[in-house]
Amino acid sequence: METAKLIRSYYDAFNAGDSDAMLDHLTDDVIHDVNQGERRVGREKFRAFNARMTHHYKETLTEITVLVSKDGTRAAAEFNVNGEYLNTDSELPPAQGQKYVLPAGTFFAIRDGKIARVTTYYNLTDWIAQVA
Repeated sequence: METAKLIRSYYDAFNAGDSDAMLDHLTDDVIHDVNQGERRVGREKFRAFNARMTHHYKETLTEITVLVSKDGTRAAAEFNVNGEYLNTDSELPPAQGQKYVLPAGTFFAIRDGKIARVTTYYNLTDWIAQVA
């Protein structure tokens, strides 16, 4: 139950746009694996990633379902990303305020009551089709 509360609180912080509160849920050496991206290690790299994402996208997660292993050391969440593409990101299609809804999922590792790994997956081809 504590792990489920931790994950739901993490997503409450995400939906509130509160990056600092999200960071409070993470270990100092958190591993962050992003879809179509490199592995980042540490809270400061996570903070930088959030700042970049906030510049390019405005997103809210809905229909969040959290699953937790019996021992509470692993969790997964499935949800819909409801977003708006604000500013062009790298070599992706140009941003013009396009709205999108994208199913996604995240896997978590939990250590000492904090999130030690965040691995997120979504269908980039689907997202591109929605904003192109």
